[in-house]
Amino acid sequence: MLDLRRLRLLRELHRRGTVTAVAQALSYSPSAVSQQLATLERETGVRLLEPAGRRVRLTAQAVVLVQHAEVLLAEMERAESALARSLEETAGTLRVAAFQTAVLTVVPAAITRLQLPHPNLRVEVTELEPDVALPALVSGDFDLVLAEEYPGHPLPHLAGTSREDVFSVELLLAVPSIWEEQNLYHLAGRPFAMEPAGTPAGQWARSTCRDAGFEPDVRYTSTDLQIHVRLVEQQLAVALLPALAGAHSRRGVTLHHVEGRPKRTVFTTVRSGASDHPSVRAFTAAIAETHEHLEDAHAWTTLGWHRTAFDCAGSLISSQHALGAGRPSSHLHVREGRPGPEAAE
Repeated sequence: MLDLRRLRLLRELHRRGTVTAVAQALSYSPSAVSQQLATLERETGVRLLEPAGRRVRLTAQAVVLVQHAEVLLAEMERAESALARSLEETAGTLRVAAFQTAVLTVVPAAITRLQLPHPNLRVEVTELEPDVALPALVSGDFDLVLAEEYPGHPLPHLAGTSREDVFSVELLLAVPSIWEEQNLYHLAGRPFAMEPAGTPAGQWARSTCRDAGFEPDVRYTSTDLQIHVRLVEQQLAVALLPALAGAHSRRGVTLHHVEGRPKRTVFTTVRSGASDHPSVRAFTAAIAETHEHLEDAHAWTTLGWHRTAFDCAGSLISSQHALGAGRPSSHLHVREGRPGPEAAE
């Protein structure tokens, strides 16, 4: 009988390309990975790897085995989800990767919302952008990715994953209030703060300016939207920001709708078979409910409102702590950066 752990190693080698990369991702030594793959070859009775310069590559038979391994591993996820659903309590650890503005706004409030009904559910959060987080999900570093997608720039769908759109957030034009120009076309001569050109956010922002008839003067580049907000506040730049960025309450910042009222989609992605796991369902529902609460409060959808997503999320957390007094408050464990060996199974 074939061993699922060894099949997973073969699948990871197919995805990552080198034994060293597999070892680093799964916290093994390269020699241990090689030994396990050699054992898998003996179990199958066929050659799975062949030399390719200083590396190895999968044989045609190994590729066939990987395709079946994907199905088997997805079925294992479904079995684990079914077993978890049979229990009365949603407990255990859910490893989440989420983008920055979500970690600053909806994620803390959602986790606080979970504490009362699910006190034994531990949520670990790593702040990570989708282009890194989604491949890490497939490799088993995370159980759920909370990601963002900009209009006209869809993210690739990775095999072996399931996606669920949770909510959308309007993208707004943030302008120093003191400036006379207050629409995108008339701001063509002003400096802009944008994300790097190679990112979906940066591509969308540049395309939006080009659709308005000009090439933006991108004077400030950062993936940190709080830097963008600060630059607008200091009258140094214009920025195209999602409402979650918290620019509403900044003095000296005016927000305007962009033509067409574009929106950024926020979605969750899990490995195939894990969509119905109780911890995944509970977390996704909490994110949706938190957004609905903030939207009802006009936190980030009504222009001219002077409470931000940050303010309302803080209010929500405070009220939920009052309701769940005595519950543990240390369920949010935030790590920043790329997933390392400590995040792997």
